[in-house]
Amino acid sequence: MGHLRTGTLRVAQEDALPDTPDDLAAALETAFDAAEDARAFAQACRITEALLFASAEPLAAEAIASRLPGAVPVQAVLRALSQEYASRGVTLVQVAGKWAFRTAEDLAFLLSRETVEPRKLSRAAMETLAIIAYHQPVTRAEIEEIRGVSTHRDTLNVLIETGWVRLRGRRRSPGRPVTWGTTESFLVHFGLNRIDDLPGLDELKGSGLLDGQLPPGFGVPSPSDDPALRDDEDPLGEDLFTALAEETANAVEEPLSGDDPPGTGRA
Repeated sequence: MGHLRTGTLRVAQEDALPDTPDDLAAALETAFDAAEDARAFAQACRITEALLFASAEPLAAEAIASRLPGAVPVQAVLRALSQEYASRGVTLVQVAGKWAFRTAEDLAFLLSRETVEPRKLSRAAMETLAIIAYHQPVTRAEIEEIRGVSTHRDTLNVLIETGWVRLRGRRRSPGRPVTWGTTESFLVHFGLNRIDDLPGLDELKGSGLLDGQLPPGFGVPSPSDDPALRDDEDPLGEDLFTALAEETANAVEEPLSGDDPPGTGRA
């Protein structure tokens, strides 16, 4: 039986050999190319890893691809690194459509003492931020209509300082009011890949953020932060500080933290 197995193996090996010198050369070239591709891919993974670790900001796939050797596909490299780091202390994730290393979620508590405590936003500022995120592009008057109270002087100023909102354009309506939207920094800060990753109605109910007894027809809009101006928007057309000054010129003052002051119309 041993002689038969050896003979069978010898026949199989002979069948696998190229028939001609040309076939042998082609096989060797294929093997060489495969080895070169493997080396190039491994090097691309190392380069991508180094770029992501060295960068203070998330990197776009296009920016990474521009630094890779040859024609190594960047998406394949990112997938390989995502799988490699999936069970480690840091993981490769997408934020705002870009790529970055982040502490594994189950280990985040270990770094809680090293994080900087951000300045607490007022309730009005948080409400305004939520309205801008879900209803953008939105004007100050529309924000006030949804909140049911006036928007005070520092609310939008503070949100601009955080870098989470921006002036988009001007609404094609009387007075040409400024429209507001969120920024990439908003997505990065809240760990969102896209704006439509914001929780929907069912998620908000499940988390207890919305009362189960909601008015008939109540809904949560599907947010969109498409940077392109809408049909009812025009470009700002002047200095951003001028537009911002117009927004806050007639507003009343508001504290930077805590609840709204008495007399603002809030129950």
